[in-house]
Amino acid sequence: MPGKQISEFTDFRADRRRTARLLKHLQAAVFIGLGGWCLMTPHMVETLSLRPEYQHLSATTALLLGCFGAQAILCGALMLLSRFTAATFLGFGLLASIPFFVFNAWFVWVSEMFTSWMLLDFAGNVSFLLIGIAGWKLMRGEAEPV
Repeated sequence: MPGKQISEFTDFRADRRRTARLLKHLQAAVFIGLGGWCLMTPHMVETLSLRPEYQHLSATTALLLGCFGAQAILCGALMLLSRFTAATFLGFGLLASIPFFVFNAWFVWVSEMFTSWMLLDFAGNVSFLLIGIAGWKLMRGEAEPV
């Protein structure tokens, strides 16, 4: 039954690659979704995420939040268009989460500028880390990117 074992291995490998591709698309969707929210409704994001004493609700803050959102959309689009290896998953997972964990910790709990709505951003960052690690595990040993 060596042929059956090879077929089962090939099926398992294909399932891992499909799962890795799905994870890449989920990670991109988080970037595009949250970025689109910042780009399309910057004052809503400012109102919900910043404590009232830090809100300006000006054209300048809308511009800055819109730029932040556009960059997140760009990052998500690049993820969709790129082919990921194990290292790519790990790199995106770490670089898209760890600096932002520091950012969230400082501005949510130390300086207390943000409302509890910023926990949505924190959850997005946790998802980036978990997806990056899961994708890395799935793609280790794979020569061909997804």
